Amino acid sequence: MSVATIFNPVQVKVLGEDLEVPVKGGRLVSYANLDYAASAPCLEPVSAAVTAALPAYSSVHRGAGYASQLTTARYEQARHTVRAFVGARTDDAVIFTRNTTDATNLLARCLPEGTTTVVFDTEHHASLLPWQRVVRLAPPAFPGEAVRQADEALAAIEGPKLLVVTAASNVTGELWPIAALAHIAHRHGARVLVDAAQLVPHRKLNLTALDLDYVAFSGHKLYAPFGAGVLVGRRDWLSDGEPYLKGGGAVRSVGALDDGATEWHEDAEPRHEAGTPNVLGAIALAAACDALTATGWTPLVREEERLIARLREGLGAIEGVRELSLWGPDHPRVGIVSFVVDGYTARQVAEALSTEYGIGVRDGKFCAHPFLRHLLDIADGGCEDDAASAVRASIGIGTTEEHVDRLIGALQDLVARR
Repeated sequence: MSVATIFNPVQVKVLGEDLEVPVKGGRLVSYANLDYAASAPCLEPVSAAVTAALPAYSSVHRGAGYASQLTTARYEQARHTVRAFVGARTDDAVIFTRNTTDATNLLARCLPEGTTTVVFDTEHHASLLPWQRVVRLAPPAFPGEAVRQADEALAAIEGPKLLVVTAASNVTGELWPIAALAHIAHRHGARVLVDAAQLVPHRKLNLTALDLDYVAFSGHKLYAPFGAGVLVGRRDWLSDGEPYLKGGGAVRSVGALDDGATEWHEDAEPRHEAGTPNVLGAIALAAACDALTATGWTPLVREEERLIARLREGLGAIEGVRELSLWGPDHPRVGIVSFVVDGYTARQVAEALSTEYGIGVRDGKFCAHPFLRHLLDIADGGCEDDAASAVRASIGIGTTEEHVDRLIGALQDLVARR
């Protein structure tokens, strides 16, 4: 595969496209960022929105001054923007959090007493670990098997139940049948939480059309790396649950010590956003939602599919490079590819790509230890086990053909050295 002319029909840009990094020999080369699935770079409109908000930055929900009123309006407008971005119902809560992990843990604290959570072993640790009562399902052999497993597990559970599933795998990028899984969950009286962290930077999501109860995602994966995430979904569990944080804003009144009469806010949003929230993070997240919507999903998806096909074709042509997949090479996916290289540990590959070629990728277990062990057919493998690791390349706005081709050429070089 030869280096082709850079082609980028997507007009919105990210900061850092002109970043140069040192490589061996003292040269500077343009950085090939292929690590979007960990944290995406900042969109220019996002940076502009934060810069515009800074001069009038002030407290929210508490001040009568002009700056406070303006900042409050911007913060609440961000909530409306995010609600529209995911196609939420008009009465759904939109709670700003730190990230997807924070949002998932918030919901875990609000589950009705006795709730059993059903989750696949293919999930990110944020979806595997927060639950008190949990049923974990083995990696399904095909999408229909995922639906069958969820059906059987939910049918066997008495009392409140929640199904947790990713929309797009953070390891393989493969898309999950979330509409079918939501249908099965509701048939058994369960609710569904969708981890949309890896989906929303790549595809449009409509919570209402898919009949999802809750979705969670992170700003730092959505080109808004300012420390905000969000949980969107039905209010009742959130309004009844113990406040995730206890402090100012979460209460209506605090009584004397001897009467213990603390009255928590009944509205889910202030109830779980105690203290001064990350206002700039919320503004940044909303600006990213607006920018992606304005750009349009059709050109974004077309360019991503073109580049990821080019990458996967190149990887497939290199002897000794194996792409990881749960459901086979033809299953739809977002712009994420994980692979291993014979004769090298994942860390050795990642370090060589960085120091010799100016390419940034992720190596490790991607906070998905059980899933990676399954894909690699390894019985054990904790954080320190290099054998149970892989390399992940991920793309997004700002990725070019040259970046893809540089990675392919670098891997060809590494394989030739063995």
